[in-house]
Amino acid sequence: MTGAAELSTGVALACLGAAAWLSGSGWHSGVRRVRLVLADGVAAGTGPPAVHRMTDGLRRVRGRLRPEWWSLPAGLLLAVLGNSVLPAVAGAAGVPLLRRTRLAGRARRAGERRQDAVIALCGALAGEVRAGRQPGEALLCAAHDTGGLGDARTAVLAAARFGGDVPGALAAAARQPGAEGLRGLAACWWVAVDQGAGLAAGLDRLEGALRAERDQRSDLRAQLAGARATAVMLAGLPVLGLLLGVALGADPLYVLLHTGAGLGCLLAGGVLEGLGVWWVTRIVRAAEAVS
Repeated sequence: MTGAAELSTGVALACLGAAAWLSGSGWHSGVRRVRLVLADGVAAGTGPPAVHRMTDGLRRVRGRLRPEWWSLPAGLLLAVLGNSVLPAVAGAAGVPLLRRTRLAGRARRAGERRQDAVIALCGALAGEVRAGRQPGEALLCAAHDTGGLGDARTAVLAAARFGGDVPGALAAAARQPGAEGLRGLAACWWVAVDQGAGLAAGLDRLEGALRAERDQRSDLRAQLAGARATAVMLAGLPVLGLLLGVALGADPLYVLLHTGAGLGCLLAGGVLEGLGVWWVTRIVRAAEAVS
């Protein structure tokens, strides 16, 4: 009976852990639910250590599994179904392309977060200056609260603390993606500290300009969402055609992978598909760059 209880509890634990892992954003809440449901697992011999080990293992697997690696099993599946090595080769070639796309998206999101941090830095610095702090001390406090300086925080704060070239350090920090607004902060700092003008007023105008630029880019991205969706839909139409061919009783994989005409169509279609996606992506990026 004890062995059967341990087996049933282990199966239940595996099912609940898999459901929590597949829930994506609900991972932590799923883990908590597993622990609450199996809180009496000590009597069955599983205990909290087993729960911890399984949830930690699922978390490690989830962290190591990258989306681009799904290209390999998809290619292998098509290779088995089509009895050809070409889908496996295409799946392996798709891994670096998908990885590059994922990393580009991550870099873009990091740049947007850094842009928001720079805007928050300008607002916090203006507030500290109005509160009566000296510019150097105000920059130390604002940078600590917002993190808008990014990786260049040490150099900029050292210049502010020891009387160094703060505008130069800010200009160097502006080379980070998304931190271009720090060039405006460097200009405000040079005009205010070196020329005696009001720093808070300049920071307010800079913050307003950066917010307006961010909102404009957000609006443009929303307007271009239709073009992106169209490109994705067009990219998926060949797969829909293959499914329709299978539904009609044909064998499109055999035609494409084992006949000369099919291989020619596959090659031409792949080239045109790639050119179409590249062209739409280029149009979207050019529109974003102009904005």
